[in-house]
Amino acid sequence: MAGKYTKPERPDKDKEGKPITEIYEQGNIWVEYFEELLNRPAPLNPPDIKAAPTNFLMAVTPPTIQEIRMTI
Repeated sequence: MAGKYTKPERPDKDKEGKPITEIYEQGNIWVEYFEELLNRPAPLNPPDIKAAPTNFLMAVTPPTIQEIRMTI
């Protein structure tokens, strides 16, 4: 019982629930899945997200040599 343990692979299933054993068919199922998941129409009522403020009240200056040495 020496060596690495690997889980047995379970075949993917098509839309009817039938197992798919061919590698290229499994790839096609994943392509189809992600196309359906990611290629959606834009929402009819997009959320009203306001832009983040950019007027910060802190001085942003380059670090000094001493600050650089402290971090190294």
